[in-house]
Amino acid sequence: MLNQLIKIVKENAGDAIVNNPAIPNERNNEAIQTAAQALLKNLQGQAAGGNLNAVLDIFKGGGAASSSPLVNNISSGVAGELMKKFGLDNAAAKSIVNQLIPVVMDKLKNKTNDPNDKSIDLNGIIGALSGKKSGGLLGTLSGLLFKRK
Repeated sequence: MLNQLIKIVKENAGDAIVNNPAIPNERNNEAIQTAAQALLKNLQGQAAGGNLNAVLDIFKGGGAASSSPLVNNISSGVAGELMKKFGLDNAAAKSIVNQLIPVVMDKLKNKTNDPNDKSIDLNGIIGALSGKKSGGLLGTLSGLLFKRK
């Protein structure tokens, strides 16, 4: 899942990272990697903290993933990582995540729900969030609870 996140972040990093004077051009790839890793880490943290169903709800059902209240919490975590790694102030980090994370989350949800896109699915997300390979009991449960439409 991390590779998919990096790819989606890279595809959408334009104004948020690449054209952002707060991130030196020679550190663009590092910022993209940091944002993707922090996003995954924060999704995992939400799932481990008892919000697994809320995280999974982001990736299924109607509406934009970016409208989930959890996305704000996740964005704050990503902003914190960018502030630490790049010495950004709060406003610069928030600007990056406000431009980037909602778009990335919506694209990730769309990929997850696209039957023609096999690069990532709900089982893969569950595996990435739990740190385990999908399948087994988790895979069976997710198959029963979160059937693709």
